[in-house]
Amino acid sequence: MYLLIPAAGMGRRMGSDRNKLLLTLRSQPLIAWTLRAAEASHEISWIGIISQPADWVDLKEILGGLSLNKPVEFIQGGTTRQESVYNGLQALPADAKQVLIHDGARCLATPELFDRCAVGIRNSEFRIPNSKFSDSRLSTPDSPIQGLIAAIPVKDTIKVVDDAGFIQDTPDRSQLWAAQTPQAFDVQLLKQCHAKGLEQGWEVTDDAALFEKCGLPVHIVEGEETNLKLTTPMDLAIAEFILQQRLEIGNR
Repeated sequence: MYLLIPAAGMGRRMGSDRNKLLLTLRSQPLIAWTLRAAEASHEISWIGIISQPADWVDLKEILGGLSLNKPVEFIQGGTTRQESVYNGLQALPADAKQVLIHDGARCLATPELFDRCAVGIRNSEFRIPNSKFSDSRLSTPDSPIQGLIAAIPVKDTIKVVDDAGFIQDTPDRSQLWAAQTPQAFDVQLLKQCHAKGLEQGWEVTDDAALFEKCGLPVHIVEGEETNLKLTTPMDLAIAEFILQQRLEIGNR
């Protein structure tokens, strides 16, 4: 399975003037935690880091300290996440049929989550472990899944609010899921969706939204509560706690 890691953004909300994935968490750069999980995945065989050339020296130094066994390629990022993923898709090896896309800022994703998403997009008979859905099989041989995302059920009550600050609606949270990454897709279909998005001027925050705009179905694979997107200094503190808990459990 091929993995693309969008890692071209800055850390302004993190209070940093550099790529936030170069910031450290427990003495390791954020990107290193993502790469370690990808290395430990049984399914991932190739990694593409989509980033700005200005960061490549630092990233190569990080890679040198990790001694990964899987090939890692650097791909020039764009000015938006959407543009970066587009560039990444064009740089995939010619034989890539499916791809995982995982935001580098979600550095707490486990190898098991990578594997669950990879198997789900590749295997039409895959069943989601402990799924809340009555039929947990992703698809049938006649109707293979071509797009899926990791997500978790929303716990909070969500309010739809207008520009003046007044509540307009309270959606049924039993139907609401918080999207995460990895997200997995058929490569050719996702390329077509990105091309159409470019043509139509669509601006989206994840690749699943492009699939949806093109009328293609996207399935849910249960994600992980600890698969946080690190955006603010508070997120770093929470991630520190999560990693400490994992270390303590691993030492028992």
